[in-house]
Amino acid sequence: MIGKNFFILFSILGLAAGAQAQQVKLPQCKNKTVVIAHRGNHIAAPENTLASCRDAIECGADYVEVDLRTTKDGKLVVLHDSKVDRTTNGSGRISEMNLSEVRKLQVFNRNKKTHRIPEFQEMLALCKDKINIYLDCKEANIEEAWKQIKAAGMENQVIVYLNDERQYRQWKELAPHIPLMTSLPKDVTSKEQLLGFLKKTHVQILDNLKDPELIKAANENGVEVWLDVQNPSEGPVTWKEALDKGVQGLQTDQPAHLLTYLKGH
Repeated sequence: MIGKNFFILFSILGLAAGAQAQQVKLPQCKNKTVVIAHRGNHIAAPENTLASCRDAIECGADYVEVDLRTTKDGKLVVLHDSKVDRTTNGSGRISEMNLSEVRKLQVFNRNKKTHRIPEFQEMLALCKDKINIYLDCKEANIEEAWKQIKAAGMENQVIVYLNDERQYRQWKELAPHIPLMTSLPKDVTSKEQLLGFLKKTHVQILDNLKDPELIKAANENGVEVWLDVQNPSEGPVTWKEALDKGVQGLQTDQPAHLLTYLKGH
């Protein structure tokens, strides 16, 4: 989560939202409630693979959420963990591996197909004109990420989740018109504090803001709120609970089922 230091940094930088925020447009979506496939639709295919992204596209999700990391030789790959141990037949830190080593790894799966850790440029090519990308830069070369986004013609199909103040500075300098998303600092608990935060930040989306009054205040100031609903008990009950708060988007491990639910309500 973004802490107090992040809030202080925003204040010092003075990067006010105001009129500038109005110039930043979110990618177009198919669904009234934005549906984000968490690490792809990884029910049948492994997370953060091209296959899980294809499944997210096929089921009709608006975004695929992917995690970005950099290899030892500076290549961008899609992987959530800092190590490959949990998801592949290898071990070690991705930052200590060259791309040639990463390509040899097999991603664990529940089917008989062989899956690999994809390069970011492969994910971009797959998503082009088919699905938007919710980009979580874990430990990634942001300059190279933006270069690849532009090369793929995906400038209008990506939103970026911010993990720290360094990323905020870099994205604002490199791509001032790309939509940004962050979590609200824990010490911001009132409407007045929220409005103060938004006046000094340039984000289009807040993550996991659960107070209906604060959600309403964010919306009134042109900021959407998306909730994470992925968990082992995810389903109609938790979806309804989240939607009743007035949010605009849901990040889910069950995109196909969520879309079916939304069509019936």
